Parts: sequence; structure tokens; C-alpha cells
Amino acid sequence: MKKTKMLLLFLVVVMAVSIFSGCQNTKDVNGSDNDDAKEETKKEEENKPVSEYGVTVNKDNVVFTDARGKEVTIKKNPERVVCLYNSYLDIWDSCGGKVIGKVEEAEEKPIENAKSAEVVGSPGSPSLEKILALKPDLVILTNDFKGQASLIPSLEQNNIQVIDLANTYLKDYYMTVRLFTGITGREDLYEKHTNEVKKKVDEIIAKVPKDKKYKVLIVFATAKNITVRNSESMVGEMLKDLNTINISDTAANSSDAKVFSMEKIIQEDPDFIFVQTMGSDKEEIMARLKQDVEDNPAWSSLTAVKNDRYIILSKDLYLYKPNAKYPDAYEGLAKILYPDIFK
Repeated sequence: MKKTKMLLLFLVVVMAVSIFSGCQNTKDVNGSDNDDAKEETKKEEENKPVSEYGVTVNKDNVVFTDARGKEVTIKKNPERVVCLYNSYLDIWDSCGGKVIGKVEEAEEKPIENAKSAEVVGSPGSPSLEKILALKPDLVILTNDFKGQASLIPSLEQNNIQVIDLANTYLKDYYMTVRLFTGITGREDLYEKHTNEVKKKVDEIIAKVPKDKKYKVLIVFATAKNITVRNSESMVGEMLKDLNTINISDTAANSSDAKVFSMEKIIQEDPDFIFVQTMGSDKEEIMARLKQDVEDNPAWSSLTAVKNDRYIILSKDLYLYKPNAKYPDAYEGLAKILYPDIFK
């Protein structure tokens, strides 16, 4: 009888241990399965394509439509990059990109991290020979210069990836940041630049009074000629966002929108006149302004001139792309237009 009880006790202990071990094994297996599932989900999320501002970021490449209207696929993390436009180089640098080649830079917009890059010519006339000698795997250029656009066939024939951009408006800046950070893999910088710039610009626009509707004129001055710009331009867009009326917007077509007409300016009598200057010889530019604009007897009768609202804009924010400094550019114009609100 005693032996029977001992045997029963032994069997109970064995069964309890077996049940416990089975539960433990099940727990380990399930836990392992859960961890594997979580890791797999994480990888799927990381590799999932992201599409924003017309740019699709995939695991190994980035797809977008370039200035030619052509869908282009660029491999991520290129090692040898040449940039032929300083405003894009500024964005590429801020997105974590490096370059081995660049064009001559403007004194007003130096890129410190690109100082050691080899110069391959001027923005208007880069050297194909010098570019090819660097053996790049990616060339970034602008469609605004014929001298750059003409290089594309030769670059592509040499199996060099090309990013051909037309960057005029604020949304183009966001698109370029999305494209460049997708290529460099710096999602942290994408969030930083787009979110911070958008938030600050939106805050400025929200404070603008709705009832003023100032009339504005944008004069574009070089040493050779004087033209005007409507709202379909970088500064024009900013002034439109700040609730002004550009007197050049009433032109019949886009070509007329650039014609400087003293008769029209006198007729419209703008409240503010903003001047963009382009060129290294400031004295020649100012001489051209005086000859073609300021010496006209009717010029001094304009409301903007009489009220000291004839303003020459700085190049760093209003000729070159302001990029990450878009909030500064918007605020600078807002302070001129609405000094009581933006102090």
C-alpha cells in the first residue's frame, strides 16, 4: 500500500513537470514566432515604397519625373556626384550628399562642404570633358541653362545617371528635398527641412492681412536690360502668397509679362516696386537702372517711389533659391509690406 502511494506521488510529479515544460516550450515557440513576425513587419515597412511630391522612394532606388517630363530611376547612394547648379548643390549638401565636381560658385552663396570639389566650368557653360574625366555616376543639373541641358545625351550615352530639374516654386523645393534625401537615405533630414520650412512659411502667410491688396511690380535688372516678372516666378509666388497684386499678371501672354513698359507702370501705379539684380558688376546694373528707369521724368511721380517703397532685394534670398531659408525670404518681404504686423 505504501509503495502504491509512493508510485502515485511519483507519477503526479512527472506529469506536473511535463505539463510545465510543455507550457514553457509553447511559450518559447510562440515568443520566438512573435519576435520573428515583428521583425518581418519592420522590414516590410522599411522597404515599402514612399510617394510624396511626385517622388517614389523604393528600397534601392528613387523614381521621379524630370524637367523633360521623362520618368527617371536613380540608384540610391551614388559615390561620385557632380552638381552643375549651386542652388541644387546647396540642397544636396543639406540632404547629406557629397560632390566631387561643381561649377563656379557665387560669392553670395558659398557651399563650405564642397570647397574641395573640382570646378568643371561656369553654370552657363560647363565642360563635358572635365565632367567625364571625373567619372561620375550621377550628374545633377538644371533645365534653365541650355548649356547644361545640351549635355544630357552625352552623359546618358556614357551610362551616367542624370537628374534634370526645374526648380522655381516652393513646392519644387519640397520635391527636390524629397528626391535628394531619398537618394542619400537621410529620412531624418527630409522631415527636418520640409516640416520646419512649411510650418514657418505657413505661420507667416496666416498673419498676412486680407484687406490690403497692395499692387506690386517686380523689376529684373541686369547690366544689359530691364525686364519685369509676374507671379509665375520665385519672388512673384512669394508676393502672391503675401496677398499682393502683381501688375504684370494682366499681360496677355507669358512673353509680354516680361516686357518693361513704363506706360503700363504709370497707369497701374504700384504701391511697392521690388528689384532683383543679376550679374557681378553692380555698378553697371545700377547704371542700367538709372538710364532705363530712374531717369524717366514720370518715375519720380509713382506712389512707390514717393513713399520710399522702391526696394532692391538681396541676391542671397531673392535671386538664388532660398531653399532652407524660405521662411527668411517670406518674412523679409512681409516686413516690408506689413511693418506694423511683422516687426
